Amino acid sequence: MRIFFIICLSLITYSANAQVKLLTLDELDKRIARGKDTTYVINFWATWCSPCVAELPNFEKLRLANLETPVKILLVSLDFKSKLEKEVIPFVKQNNIKAEVLLLNERDQQRYIERIDKKWSGAIPATLFVNKKIRRFYEKEFTESELKNTLLNLK
Repeated sequence: MRIFFIICLSLITYSANAQVKLLTLDELDKRIARGKDTTYVINFWATWCSPCVAELPNFEKLRLANLETPVKILLVSLDFKSKLEKEVIPFVKQNNIKAEVLLLNERDQQRYIERIDKKWSGAIPATLFVNKKIRRFYEKEFTESELKNTLLNLK
């Protein structure tokens, strides 16, 4: 019985950790490069950012509306890596976020900000729409209709 409990506890811990993965910008770039006809909607957010949290349901609705299309929603948390276990994973579970959630694993904030977009001040929420032909960056909070319209204008 004790072994069964340990196995169940391990599986629960693994599934929670699997829900949020660490990601470097190099890994993100490689992923985008592999997505032949995929449009990526990459939202940069944090658990402590009220406007970020307010717009997350809009990204979930966009994800659900595009399940059968080559559109991938990535929610990239800018929370500190040390907050992964105690804040980010519980936040994702509590808010029933089903989109892919990644935590940016970069040390130099100014370097990654400039690499994502030279005009980015570093404020969040911020969203990058990118595919093989187009790269558009927005430093703003999106409504549900703005997200849909922005995505439609990329096609």
